[in-house]
Amino acid sequence: MNVIAIFDIGKTNKKTFLFDENYRIVWEKSTNLAETTDEDGFPCEDINMLKNWILDQLTELKKLSEYKLRAINFSTYGASFVYVDEEGKVLTPLNNYLKPYPKVLKENFYAKYKGEKKFAVKTASPVLGSLNSGMQIYRLKEEKPEVFEKVKYCLHLPQYLSSLSTHQYFTDITSIGCHTSLWNYKKMRYHKWVSNEGIITKLPPIHNIEVTIKIENEISVGIGLHDSSAALIPYILNFTEPFVLLSTGTWSISMNPFNDTALTPEELQKDCLCYLQYKQKPVKSARLFGGNEHEVQTKKIAKHFGLPEDFYKEVVYDKVIISSLRVSALKNYFSCQDQNKILRESTFERRNLNDFKNYDIAYHQLMLDLVAQQILSTQLVIHNSPVKKVFVDGGFSKNSIFMNLLAQAFPEMEVYAASMAQASALGAALAIHDSWNPKPIQNDLIDLKFYKH
Repeated sequence: MNVIAIFDIGKTNKKTFLFDENYRIVWEKSTNLAETTDEDGFPCEDINMLKNWILDQLTELKKLSEYKLRAINFSTYGASFVYVDEEGKVLTPLNNYLKPYPKVLKENFYAKYKGEKKFAVKTASPVLGSLNSGMQIYRLKEEKPEVFEKVKYCLHLPQYLSSLSTHQYFTDITSIGCHTSLWNYKKMRYHKWVSNEGIITKLPPIHNIEVTIKIENEISVGIGLHDSSAALIPYILNFTEPFVLLSTGTWSISMNPFNDTALTPEELQKDCLCYLQYKQKPVKSARLFGGNEHEVQTKKIAKHFGLPEDFYKEVVYDKVIISSLRVSALKNYFSCQDQNKILRESTFERRNLNDFKNYDIAYHQLMLDLVAQQILSTQLVIHNSPVKKVFVDGGFSKNSIFMNLLAQAFPEMEVYAASMAQASALGAALAIHDSWNPKPIQNDLIDLKFYKH
């Protein structure tokens, strides 16, 4: 059986999948790798352990007699640079994007390049410190010039993992376009600071992610891509009518591939950004820390009512409870002065759990508060675009309360819970379809469940 292997690398879970020519998963394996610490004692990915795990997996996959490995690709989390020397040897730990960024260095940088606001608008990147991965390169150059001198290439994580098989070095547009502060979205090229600081020569050439490199005469290897952009690919290939994808997990990210209006300073302040699609088109997006908020607040409810932490999995949508809560919960939500506040923090944070008769009512209130935030966040990317459909994938797509409330909030839209096996991994496989798969791409890769408003 002809298969493609996809390495889907999250910060917590590392997964390997084999897809057949119909994009069904026929084999999978996952692991969690222990973190290490960088030179400052800050927790980070152990890049050597990850490298060895990938190479071991590839050896194992090639030995599976029932499968013929035709292609390999990579989908990984973003905002992580690997620095290699002439021989491809890694020069530094893989710095964590949550690592605090030095205040003076940050101030000096933005003072040089017309201030935070203008710079953020040009690069479609909110100012996020180490999460702007270009700022990690700048930090290395300023703080460790002797190490920077030895760097031959700065590689985003997917391209480094790909190079382990191909020994070739490339840059991919989806990684550059993900809040890196490297890309000038107006001119659709690197921002001038990348040349000014002598960094551009250390970024390998941009490569079309649909074009693969052949190894061992028969295996096509992709250069990898950023996981959020990969997750969008199955939707772009399956649907031509304008849609917004609400991808939910720890972050809830609303992505609109049909909105190419430039970001405003106000939108950037509300955590809007742009991703670059694999076809180099900007995707206007808005982030909300929704899954994290849900986790924090459900733990509080569980503790208060003496329940197991996953109690909410048994709670089903109750329209009577929602009706009784709705008037007080929503009456002040959409006045202008409240919007920024609601986006920054969930109203539930300030609620007293003693006010709720039981956990059912408390949980419905939490979902009302979360959806109120989500409406504001998603509207930021729907505004002034022709979207008529909202697809929700990830954790909240399985939550009947969330889905019903969202459908009611967008009566002019069709709201669907979408489910498919492993969206990022599937997107990475589909990105290089033509290089290994003789069959046409099916149009039933995504299961949809419609929610009436």
